[in-house]
Amino acid sequence: MTSSTNNPAIQSAIRALLPDLYAKAGCDKIDLTRESFTIILTEVGAKYAPSGSEAELKSFFLALRIDELALARACAAGSNAAWELFLTRFREKLYLSALRIVREDSAAHELADTLYADLYGTTTRQGQRVSKLASYTGRGSLEGWLRTVLAQEYVNRYRRTKRLVSLDEESEEGVQFRSPDPEPVTAADNRLSQATDTALAQLPSEDRLILSAYYLDGRTLAEIARMLGVHESTISRKVDKLAKSLRKQILVALTRAGMSRRQAEEALDVDVRDVQVNIRRSLTQDSHASTFSEKGVEARVREGEG
Repeated sequence: MTSSTNNPAIQSAIRALLPDLYAKAGCDKIDLTRESFTIILTEVGAKYAPSGSEAELKSFFLALRIDELALARACAAGSNAAWELFLTRFREKLYLSALRIVREDSAAHELADTLYADLYGTTTRQGQRVSKLASYTGRGSLEGWLRTVLAQEYVNRYRRTKRLVSLDEESEEGVQFRSPDPEPVTAADNRLSQATDTALAQLPSEDRLILSAYYLDGRTLAEIARMLGVHESTISRKVDKLAKSLRKQILVALTRAGMSRRQAEEALDVDVRDVQVNIRRSLTQDSHASTFSEKGVEARVREGEG
């Protein structure tokens, strides 16, 4: 364990709560030992718990979706009992979420089914199981987290489909002969690129998904709302809030990088084609994605509009 996971206050809070939390989570029914459960709580606490008194730390752990956290992590560890319980609780919900996205029965089943291997963890990396459920932290509902993962899988499938364009089609559209993107030519461009890239990369996964679907993939507000199971107006407000927040963050980063307020605002008004920002990588966290050349998201950030 790292020094952060050895925080004495966190360890003390976990020891005090462990018997009750272990029983509440039903760990013994899903083959999750006290030792493993303690490691999970320590990991989540080290990353997300507030720095404060033991009472505040206890409040943090008590607020977790502790039964869903234990279930998700037991599935990730390969517990058959946990996986059977997971399917009983969430198989139908996953299908209904998929149906809201694709609106066709067989496609909905296919979309939901593609997740099961990734959720259960049928592959290994360096001797360790690789399961998406290992990243669930219990700070929100497991159902909501699954909806986000499902929507992201749909967006990824959509992107992969868009990339399967024949050479003839590219020739007809002139893509083969497109001139390369211009290289950044000033220090100001470099600072703007870095500030924008950093601000986007620090967004929570759901916020990245919303911006990615709206700006990169051209999905409508209604489509994104349907993917995430919320009202269209909620997504509209979210996009507006994110654009304004990103603009403020970028302005702050530019001033910290040595620009005056006026210079920072002028930098945000430059032609976006002259600024090299790997927005697709920042929003998708996909190291294999190519540099994003569309202008929509950066233009909205510059304007602070949704």
